[in-house]
Amino acid sequence: MNDKYQEASQLINSLVAAASQVIKGKESFIQKLIIAMLTGGHVLIEDVPGLGKTTAAKTLAKLIDGMQDGRIQCTPDLLPYDITGVDVYEGASGNFHFEAGPIFCDILLADEINRATPKTQSALLEAMAEGQVTVGGRTYRLSPLFFVVATQNPLDSDGAYPLPAAELDRFMFKLEVGYPALQDEFLIVKESPSEKALPNLKPLINKEKLSEVAGLAQEVFCADELITLAIEIAVATRNHPDIALGVSPRGVIQLIKAARVEALFNNRSYVTDADILKLVAAVYGHRLILAGGDNPKQLINRLAEQLAGKLLAGR
Repeated sequence: MNDKYQEASQLINSLVAAASQVIKGKESFIQKLIIAMLTGGHVLIEDVPGLGKTTAAKTLAKLIDGMQDGRIQCTPDLLPYDITGVDVYEGASGNFHFEAGPIFCDILLADEINRATPKTQSALLEAMAEGQVTVGGRTYRLSPLFFVVATQNPLDSDGAYPLPAAELDRFMFKLEVGYPALQDEFLIVKESPSEKALPNLKPLINKEKLSEVAGLAQEVFCADELITLAIEIAVATRNHPDIALGVSPRGVIQLIKAARVEALFNNRSYVTDADILKLVAAVYGHRLILAGGDNPKQLINRLAEQLAGKLLAGR
């Protein structure tokens, strides 16, 4: 193993260990947040209130020196310019100057994103896809590490605007935090880590080093047959009788990117079929529109295991 891969593996695993001091018992969830951050992806967290979704974004920002976090509380009266910023007229000079919005940060928490109107939600699309915003005919670049963590509550649908398929496709992962195990919840109640441990977290890595690790992840080797496997799973969703809308090529690209970082987590410079199978449901599941009543992640996993079995049998 090359020393640079070993160092990268140690760094990103240390981020998971440190974040776990605050987010108890959710190592897999934290890993996926880091995978998305390192690949320029974004994460949609759909879960009930009170499980630490906001705390997770703040924790990552604390662990990276120089990382700026921003927050948008999405409501029906929120306007696009409340996110991107706006040109402000100066009466004395007769000129306009640009007042940057909260989107100009490294980690943006868009809380209850489905509370914002579709017009306001669309203000995020250019930023998520291209790393820039356009206001008043001018384009402004965002941070190279720009990363969106959006949340929504799956139970309370009053006054909410469901995210369209095109917007869901911009997210690398759709995740659930889930309730903690009994022993983890005991520690959360007894130790209040979001109040005590979070303020005392020290940065483990700076933004420059994080960018280096992100660049190294792109060099992780992925065999052509594994890329073909990822494509075949996507094609199977497009031709399945119970699926009205299958996985896009963007989804395939993001799965391969995610698998490369998963390999780094496991101290490897190459992707395995296990990396693909571990992440495929989290990357592909939310991109499906089902015609039947199946669970999308379970359906994806069945298709993936069948196709992976054929791949292994043919070796």
